Amino acid sequence: MSPRTVHVGVDLAWGLASGRTGVAALDESGAYLASATVRTDDEIVEWTRGQVGEAKLGVVAIDAPIVVPNEVGRRDCEQEIHRHFGRFDAGAHSTNRSKPTMNPPRAETLVERIGLGFDPASNSRTDVAIEVYPHPAMVGLWGLDLILKYKHKTKYEFDFRRTEFLILLSRLAAIESLALQGAPRWTEIVRVVDGATTHGELNRVEDEVDGIVCAYLAWLWAERDERLTVYGDVERGYIVAPLPPSHAARGRAARVTPRRQVRFEEAGEPGPRAVQAAPAFSLDGPTDLWELTPDEAHLLERTLTERRSSMIGVRA
Repeated sequence: MSPRTVHVGVDLAWGLASGRTGVAALDESGAYLASATVRTDDEIVEWTRGQVGEAKLGVVAIDAPIVVPNEVGRRDCEQEIHRHFGRFDAGAHSTNRSKPTMNPPRAETLVERIGLGFDPASNSRTDVAIEVYPHPAMVGLWGLDLILKYKHKTKYEFDFRRTEFLILLSRLAAIESLALQGAPRWTEIVRVVDGATTHGELNRVEDEVDGIVCAYLAWLWAERDERLTVYGDVERGYIVAPLPPSHAARGRAARVTPRRQVRFEEAGEPGPRAVQAAPAFSLDGPTDLWELTPDEAHLLERTLTERRSSMIGVRA
């Protein structure tokens, strides 16, 4: 029997269609239907329509900003998320309209294209989109004392990252409503992660797994789960996440520090071709991901090169 309502999760690449977007669908009982990795808005819309078919589209939970009214700074909801979840390393990135990818936000364009409402104060649980954020969701719903460090953005050592990834998969598999066991695609995802030997193999399924988390949040919102609340509102921007946690975060001394590397050319004068891409890095503690502009990267490269040369002179 076809599902009467399909809920969708979208782990959306924030910029243009150059990165992976994970998508997943659940039925009205919260059971897993399908998941995939796509890139373009056309692919997202086509995949969603293919999953819904003759059923009704319920909640679409998107891990990306939908409402970004502020020209600079950060949204109030991001400050609230940081205040309650930052100690778990689950603080939100800052978004504003000064960033090209946020003027307009890709999620806003996508929601308008599909024709969804996006006011979390609405009682509707069909044809509605909400903004979600998996990290605080996991902390709040699962009582984690620190986020699971399964992302590649901060360059975790591979074995550590893979172990964290497997923990995430086991947490999802334990959710009874999802009924993941036996689903062919889920079995393949587990096989990929369990047998992975490189970051690239994990990267290929990371966004898809996040899409499943988002779909689960979509279903919880449709079920009016009392563990979820709204930080912010439709005018100022909002994020749907669990209630503020009352449990303690892991102490600093017990945290594993990720390995971070910024590589520059080993020889030659710094120049336009020395930096292939602006490096990104994270600082210890709850913080945003910092990304340098090309000019800043060139300046950093030049400074480090000069510093290295001076140190060589001192050692000599």
